[in-house]
Amino acid sequence: MKSITPLSLALSALLAGTAFAAAPAAAPLAVAGPDQAMAALKAAGHAEVRELEYDDGLWEAEVRRANGRWGEVAVDAATGEVFDAMSPRQLIELRDVLAAVERAGYSQVHDLDRDGALWDAEAYGADGQRYELRISGYDGRILTARVDHND
Repeated sequence: MKSITPLSLALSALLAGTAFAAAPAAAPLAVAGPDQAMAALKAAGHAEVRELEYDDGLWEAEVRRANGRWGEVAVDAATGEVFDAMSPRQLIELRDVLAAVERAGYSQVHDLDRDGALWDAEAYGADGQRYELRISGYDGRILTARVDHND
């Protein structure tokens, strides 16, 4: 019977770790397509949805609310979270959005604009490039960051 030596065990673990690191598994999108986006919106209570489109990591749609009025909402493709300014979730203040963006490593934040339960902004990253940001209006998380090539 063969015995496993500590050296062979360590070598096996090292090789297995190297192989794993060489081919990391991509995280699947929680909302990979329009059918899943529609399901997330319906689960959030929006039975009637129109003009669903994908833009910069978010599914955006118009929905009919309980009061009969139409409004815009978004679904984060990475998490399935629905962003709706009319939901009971508390939206954070501008100063909290700015603080969260700066904590995330961006500076010279400008052109902030609230769009429903999301904020759009431009800022400079630690790499010196200018970025267009989409930010959660609930907690200030950066949802998407795209290099802005329009200088």
